[in-house]
Amino acid sequence: MNTLEQPIPHNELQRLAALKRYNILDTLPDNAFDDATKLVSYICGTPIAHISFIDESRQWFKSEIGIGVTEVPREISFCRYTIMESKMVEISDTHSNERFKNDPNVTGGFKVRFYAGIPLTTPDGYNIGTICAIDHVSKELNDDQRNALSIIGKHVINQLELITKNIDLAAHKKIADRAVFAKDSFLANMSHEIRTPLNAIIGFTDLLAQTQLDSIQRDYIESVQIAEENLLLIINDILDLSKLESGHLTIESYPFNLKNTLKHVYDLLKIKVPKDVEFNLFLDADMPENVIGDQGRLNQILVNLTGNALKFTEDGEVTISVKKVAESADNYSLKFSVKDTGIGIPEDKLKTIFERFTQAEESTTRKFGGTGLGLNIVKQLVNLQNSEIHVKSKEGRGSEFFFILNYKKTAQIEAKEEQLSSNSLGKLNILLCEDNVLNQKLVKSVMHNFGFELDIAENGEVGIDYLSKNKYDLILMDLQMPVKDGYQTTEYIRNEMNLKIPIVAMTAHSLVGEQELCFKIGMNGYVPKPFKQTALLEMIKSVLTKESNPLQKRKVDLSFLEEMSYGDASFKQEMINLFVEKIPNEAVQLEKAFQNNDYNAVRDLAHNMRSSIDIFMLKDLSNYLTIIEEEAKLGRFSSETAEKINFFHSEITEVIKILKELL
Repeated sequence: MNTLEQPIPHNELQRLAALKRYNILDTLPDNAFDDATKLVSYICGTPIAHISFIDESRQWFKSEIGIGVTEVPREISFCRYTIMESKMVEISDTHSNERFKNDPNVTGGFKVRFYAGIPLTTPDGYNIGTICAIDHVSKELNDDQRNALSIIGKHVINQLELITKNIDLAAHKKIADRAVFAKDSFLANMSHEIRTPLNAIIGFTDLLAQTQLDSIQRDYIESVQIAEENLLLIINDILDLSKLESGHLTIESYPFNLKNTLKHVYDLLKIKVPKDVEFNLFLDADMPENVIGDQGRLNQILVNLTGNALKFTEDGEVTISVKKVAESADNYSLKFSVKDTGIGIPEDKLKTIFERFTQAEESTTRKFGGTGLGLNIVKQLVNLQNSEIHVKSKEGRGSEFFFILNYKKTAQIEAKEEQLSSNSLGKLNILLCEDNVLNQKLVKSVMHNFGFELDIAENGEVGIDYLSKNKYDLILMDLQMPVKDGYQTTEYIRNEMNLKIPIVAMTAHSLVGEQELCFKIGMNGYVPKPFKQTALLEMIKSVLTKESNPLQKRKVDLSFLEEMSYGDASFKQEMINLFVEKIPNEAVQLEKAFQNNDYNAVRDLAHNMRSSIDIFMLKDLSNYLTIIEEEAKLGRFSSETAEKINFFHSEITEVIKILKELL
């Protein structure tokens, strides 16, 4: 047999390239291929069956029954002949076949008497392997068996194609995820770098506006404040767009006074009304006073729509109207409309007006300004509330934007709000942890106006020293500081000093999940920069006049572990023990690797821990590890990486406490 000339396909180089394209050689067992092999054995009634692939020198078995080896040399395989064919090769009795009767695997070895093999042919026509049925006795397949074998062969190739496409998709997804991560990181850093000085500009302008000014100075200050608000609106639009794209912007649900919200929007925008424009707010007499929903997003939608209407209307009127269109036992359906008599929108532009970076006319960007993001964000915010926004417009005659939102019913809340706003806090001693000199000076002036005493620590370590020597009513905590940042400082105050003092986070960041992280590690409030004095005062009142928001205790979902254990309590216990022993140590190693800028170690640790984390259904922690792993692969850490690792470590500590209670 071995003295015969070895058969080589005429397209051998291309055939080998096609085989390698699938990356199937030397891979782990796969149920899909094993099931196909079992099916071949059952249909053909043979003790031996296999799916194999032939490279330069060997026949490698992806799946086999009755063989017991992973590969054989190519020169002794029957299948080296099968890949030369375009259809099934069937040998009913090898003892009467001139080519095979003296083969070592016929006279001995596997004692092959019957052989049926189909070449595994790729969509582009290359035979890369075989699917075979083998027996120790002579036999002949019927037509149904031959057809079934052919169908299974096509199934194997389809499975290879699917695996390859999934790998390609995963690779493209990884590239896309990296691009999104890079963009989000850039936007987050841009947010911090712009918001920090903008916070000082807005704050000091507000303080200046509270002093004695002549009419010219007052006019200048008001112009600066309008410019500040426009700049802040652009920054917020860009950041909201990023959150919407990543799916991290959510609609909240809490009670609020609807009429007050609408009047606030009206009062906020009426200072921008051109002199020849009449600005109206019409509220339905049946409209509810209080509802449950997202006040902030409604505010954002109406400010965007009304701001546009005022910007594009030089004479005539702009009207905000709200009407109750339906009511059930639990909900109100309200129609919101913003109508103007402005320049209108050409009919051919109506379908694209909600696309990002789009305005009805290119000239409007230069004449009226704006990013072209507002309407796109409005559309997505309305969609997130299970509704749609519509527009009617005539060029030169004006436009109307309208949508219907459903709000849950609620009890009256005015009394509570009035009590809170009239509450007097008296003289407070406050500690500010902040490294930026301008922001230190700003907060000091604001606190002085409030009648509060303020001590300033330029980083968390200094703040801890102040806390050990003095008594304070509240801490204002910047998140990004040298030596000890806001997260590390808060954890030390809560866990090492065991202090319950209210802590309010103040940050120029606008990161997804940042507010949640602040609450998780023990902060009581959160004020983004640039802050308004009224918003800061209300937050201080809020955390001092009620108990800290009780944090929901983390829950550990053991359903997947229980499914894996098949009722074996000892297995479940062993898995919990392994997690408790292993993960805290690896979390410490992760922190050390990050501090040493060891990207490879961080990448490997994050990747390895994720499989254990997934068993316990800790989806948020798994997501953090995925992001940390991607950052390590990119070879670029940031302060946000430190925040994620700190959060992960603190949450793992909580998980371990819960699991130890189960031991």
